[in-house]
Amino acid sequence: MGARRKARELALQMLFENDVAGTAPQEMFDRSSDLQKVSATLRDFTERLVSGTLTRREELDEIITRQADHWRLSRMPIVDRNILRLALFELLHEPATPRPVVIDEALEIAKRFSTPRSSQFINGILDGVLKSRPGEGPAA
Repeated sequence: MGARRKARELALQMLFENDVAGTAPQEMFDRSSDLQKVSATLRDFTERLVSGTLTRREELDEIITRQADHWRLSRMPIVDRNILRLALFELLHEPATPRPVVIDEALEIAKRFSTPRSSQFINGILDGVLKSRPGEGPAA
């Protein structure tokens, strides 16, 4: 597993905790022993993903809701909802990461942490979002 995937997985775990328990980001950063074990660069990346995703959660949720026909956000599995938020944040606000990498990472994380069908669902939502945004299609 790549180092940045580890950072994304840590970010997902924190987003899950925030979604379920409402734990503040700084509290999670301070007490995560896993976060303390990674390099400063990966710690910064993880914290940027978590903070950015939570700051823009309303915007990200609106995008997911528009794309997910017949799926209410509240009915989605918590893990899937947070993988989508995390991947969309990275796609839209972390331009240094190539889009195919973001999507592949989201799918691999879904395979590890969610159900067998989740990766198809997540791929469909992310692909649909990219196709619906001018100049941001899969090949962009």
